[in-house]
Amino acid sequence: MGALNDNLFKNALLVIIVSQVVSLAGNSVNFITNLAVGLFILPYLLFSTTAGQLADRFDKAMLIRRIKLAEILIMLAGCYALYSLNLYLMLGTLFLLGIQSSFFGPLKYAIIPQHLHSSELLAGNAQVGMGTFVSILLGTLVGSWMVTVPDGRYYLGAATVAAAVIGWLCSRGIPEAPATETAEMTWHPVRNTIDNFALTRQDPTVFYCVLGISWFWLFGGCILTQVPNFSVAILHGEPQLISVLLAAFIVGVATGCLLCSKLSGNQVEPGIIPLGALGLSAFSIDLYLAANNYETTLALLAPISAIQFIGLWAGLHILLDLLCIGLFGGFFIVPLYAMVQARTDSRQRARVIAANNIMNAVFMISGSLLGMACLTLLGLTIPEFFLFMGLLNAAVLTWIFYRAPEFIQRFIAWLTTNMTWVRKKRL
Repeated sequence: MGALNDNLFKNALLVIIVSQVVSLAGNSVNFITNLAVGLFILPYLLFSTTAGQLADRFDKAMLIRRIKLAEILIMLAGCYALYSLNLYLMLGTLFLLGIQSSFFGPLKYAIIPQHLHSSELLAGNAQVGMGTFVSILLGTLVGSWMVTVPDGRYYLGAATVAAAVIGWLCSRGIPEAPATETAEMTWHPVRNTIDNFALTRQDPTVFYCVLGISWFWLFGGCILTQVPNFSVAILHGEPQLISVLLAAFIVGVATGCLLCSKLSGNQVEPGIIPLGALGLSAFSIDLYLAANNYETTLALLAPISAIQFIGLWAGLHILLDLLCIGLFGGFFIVPLYAMVQARTDSRQRARVIAANNIMNAVFMISGSLLGMACLTLLGLTIPEFFLFMGLLNAAVLTWIFYRAPEFIQRFIAWLTTNMTWVRKKRL
């Protein structure tokens, strides 16, 4: 419900900015759009360290209930902002949602190992991942659409408050999750951040898991950010095609998350992480080839509807590539989160996750800069950028696997075990 709310409000705000920002503030649309995205990410850099300390030192269930209660108050302010079309209040609400999410993140992942057996850890993370990505998809589609209908912003305000209330009611059913750390809070954000990153380096595998998670958010952000322009400028599609392509990617991630426990035999299995990495690169490169083939075989007059697009083999090929990038992304990301949880001391787990959230934010910002550099300064086309990201993904993850050989060792063992099982089934 939290991920749904964030994306309902954020995407509705982006549509309002694009359609009404001149009359609201007289500022550049690009400036306000990037400001809105930055205001949502900034709290992860500012508050994740404090959030990690709180999560380790207080009952996690109690903290979640209080954070979800705060979300109701934030969305009431958001309702007024939507009603009055006050751009600055809407941006302020988005910043407060970012703060709320930055405090919720460490709790969400740190509480899972307190309530699940180690054999259930991967399945638990898979369900959280699936639910999060489906909520992102629904929030993106519904938020962008609802604000465009007559009086839609009033319905949207009511929907965000309702989602916040439902989230709070659900939080009341969370069993107690007592503190795992007894030391007092310290209020030195910079020093605490350095200490948190030092905690991630105590176990080299955990550190490279954190790097892998952050890289996935950079990679996924680079792909998703280009989808709207890719749909219109390269594929010559109608605006609805953007939603179809985004849905394919996110449904792929959600499906990959759910299939993880099947592939790993209901245990935390590092062996499927290289499989996910391989798929990310392979289908990104294939997306480049499919896009080139689409442009050379296009016979219909633009703009192309979503139905017409799917009716073309080249269009269906692109859709399947995005679906598979998401699918293998799910294979990649879920075991990484489960490994961080399983291999981190329970007294320090939330602070390690907080350090991970900070690194995620830094990598996502770096991904935006990388996209601007490649597409603007280097003059790459969007399909060429997909090719570049596929090759860069292979290079980065090869380095990570070289530094943490356990991933490849477990991949070989997992592959051998499953091939043996297949041969026995045939016999």
